[in-house]
Amino acid sequence: MNSRRDYRSNRTALFDGIEEGGIRAYSSHEIDELDNERAIDGLQDRVNILKRLTGDIDEEVEMHNRLLDRMGHDMDASRGVLSGTVDRFKMVFEKKSSRRMATLVASFLAVFLLIYYLTK
Repeated sequence: MNSRRDYRSNRTALFDGIEEGGIRAYSSHEIDELDNERAIDGLQDRVNILKRLTGDIDEEVEMHNRLLDRMGHDMDASRGVLSGTVDRFKMVFEKKSSRRMATLVASFLAVFLLIYYLTK
């Protein structure tokens, strides 16, 4: 007798959602709940994607900021070197003998470039 009761309970569990004449219809409230759950799941996926995307953008911005900082330091260093070079040129052209030497070197360089260009 006990096995017959188990059979009935299993059968009832199996056909719980089926009523006489077909499948049990869901109410509009249950359908709305299911739609809301699906929409929430979709929104959670989108939020996760946006969160990863903003994290990637943040990493990219940090990397570019570090690159720009290094570039700024390099530009400051090159500005120091160039200002030192300009000061040396000023000193060279202030002296009369240095000016003659610079003119001589520039003329030799111009002649060399002219010959090189003509032979090529």
